[in-house]
Amino acid sequence: MIEGRALERVVETRDPAGTRALAAALAAAARPGDLLSLVGELGAGKTQFAKGFGAGLGVTDTIVSPSFVLMAEYCGRLPLFHIDLYRLADAAEALAGGLIDERQGEGVTLIEWAERLADAMPAGHLDVLIEGTGDDPRRIVLRAAEATYSRYLDALSGASSDASPLESPATKAVR
Repeated sequence: MIEGRALERVVETRDPAGTRALAAALAAAARPGDLLSLVGELGAGKTQFAKGFGAGLGVTDTIVSPSFVLMAEYCGRLPLFHIDLYRLADAAEALAGGLIDERQGEGVTLIEWAERLADAMPAGHLDVLIEGTGDDPRRIVLRAAEATYSRYLDALSGASSDASPLESPATKAVR
């Protein structure tokens, strides 16, 4: 807890549109240099989250999983760096391949399969843990690793009722 505030929120999304809406709402809190760690099984919705986050940043290009190119860069309110570590074994491969560099300080970096970075993951980041696959609802845990990332959790509370994914038919807060 930070000054009486929890560092974690749990949200349930019922479909890909709900996951995208949640991510778009979170993008309002994005600042240069932010890092989001996306963790979940194959088919959990990590790329759907990235699509929604990009839309929230004003990205107009189609966001796809960068599994075979490892990183894609998009222009929006802030540059979006979308990294996919699925094909890499560990942090050494990611770091040796130059996937993490100083340019990312100017934008927001989303890392799919971030658990492969393990101890190389910077301390400052937001964990997005997605549980569920197929047609099942998704349980999404948002965990701020540092106090500065609690603004993402606050963004959900501060969203207007007509735009809040927590009040749409596709999502709900889980207590």
